[in-house]
Amino acid sequence: MAKVCQVSGKKGNTTAKFIRNRHSQGWKYKAPHKNRVQNANLQVVRLTVGGSKVKLVVSTDVLKSPAFAAVACGLKPVPKAWLKKASYGL
Repeated sequence: MAKVCQVSGKKGNTTAKFIRNRHSQGWKYKAPHKNRVQNANLQVVRLTVGGSKVKLVVSTDVLKSPAFAAVACGLKPVPKAWLKKASYGL
């Protein structure tokens, strides 16, 4: 499963650093700064579209939005762009 939101396109942040603080060893042994990825907080949501159920991978920011709530309640139709599988655009 791609770690990308199907609605907003949000994906992981690759500029984060893992910093381990080594205490009481002086400046000779400096804390290492390793690269790491901050992944988006994604949840799987099931929506009913025309009598059939569809699974969407959605970030929590989108889940809290009123626009997504209107689609989930059935007040607005599901946009066709949301039903496509997410990709990294490679």
